[in-house]
Amino acid sequence: MNEKTKNWLGVAGIVVLISLAWSALSAARSYSASIEPSSFRSFSVQGEGEVATVADVATISFSVTTEGGNDVGPLQAKNTEAMNAIIAFLRGQGVANEDVKTATYSINPRMQYFDCSSRLLQDNIVRPCPPSEVVGYTISQTVAVKIRDFESIGTILAGVAERGATGVSNLHFTVDDPTEVESEARAKAIKQAEIKARAIAKAAGFRLGRILSIDEGGFDYPRAYATDTSYLKMEVAGAGAPTIEPGSEEIKIRITVRYEIR
Repeated sequence: MNEKTKNWLGVAGIVVLISLAWSALSAARSYSASIEPSSFRSFSVQGEGEVATVADVATISFSVTTEGGNDVGPLQAKNTEAMNAIIAFLRGQGVANEDVKTATYSINPRMQYFDCSSRLLQDNIVRPCPPSEVVGYTISQTVAVKIRDFESIGTILAGVAERGATGVSNLHFTVDDPTEVESEARAKAIKQAEIKARAIAKAAGFRLGRILSIDEGGFDYPRAYATDTSYLKMEVAGAGAPTIEPGSEEIKIRITVRYEIR
């Protein structure tokens, strides 16, 4: 065999090897695509998990609003004095430092506007409309509080009003650390989805495959209660603090599970 023939055979061998490698790569890509979840025949079911739980913490928001003239300094001092008195009262009721959080603090001007719809004077001279002017300021501070001793809720609601709170709202009962309850609700939702999926597979005459995806729709938590502050004024007059009962609440989760059809 001469040298030229050997060279041609070598080139041919390389071409064959490249072709085999390309074929193997193509086959691997095709197989990979075939096992992608999107390539499976599949169907989806929904499940809902619900767990009854007793709240271990209550939250409220209260605000102190102070209005006055153009000198902001005295207004801030008055607002701060009222807020400090309320916070000191909360400390006396056993509320921890980490359970009191300033939510908002604002200083807003109060404007006076003039009615310039009729500017024609008796001498038939049109006078310019005076511009609006600042006649004072309003300072508002809102604080969110966690209450862990439910027996003190009524006393706290009435006490903050007595010490200068101008608004109390968003009474809300919840679980401070919902991780365990959420996990239990999630497990129930997945189990319910599996029961549905098996029933559908049996009715349709196919075998249920593996789970391809799980989409979580979020949790439903206990709602906040709008707080009527009229009874707080009654407490200041000596009518007694209101009794607040948290009761039990349902925490729900909804999920969507996609199964393979076999």
